[in-house]
Amino acid sequence: MMYKLFSYGTLQYEQVQKELFGRLLEGEDDVLCGYVVADLKIQDAEVIRKSGTDIHPILQSTGKISDEVEGTIYQVTEEELEQADKYEIKDYSRIEVRFKSGVSAWVYAAASDLEK
Repeated sequence: MMYKLFSYGTLQYEQVQKELFGRLLEGEDDVLCGYVVADLKIQDAEVIRKSGTDIHPILQSTGKISDEVEGTIYQVTEEELEQADKYEIKDYSRIEVRFKSGVSAWVYAAASDLEK
């Protein structure tokens, strides 16, 4: 079974895809409404090594339909989705949302937004 996973950040990097999944992912561009992207300082050395940076983007919910985040919806296997879960640190939570195209997909958003 294949799953849809939206990336707006480091999961779009070729080196991250090769490291995590052993392949380059195929996907379609889409837009997520009601969110903005902020910067998150990463402390996890392994995540920094894989991405090559200690600053990662993180989705924050605004609830405003006019706020939009562009990215790519990739097709991933269940195993790849689990690998992505391990890559994303505790500051992120995986949620399922609907995109501008009408497609539903998983995305990693700020865990702090879900605690409110």
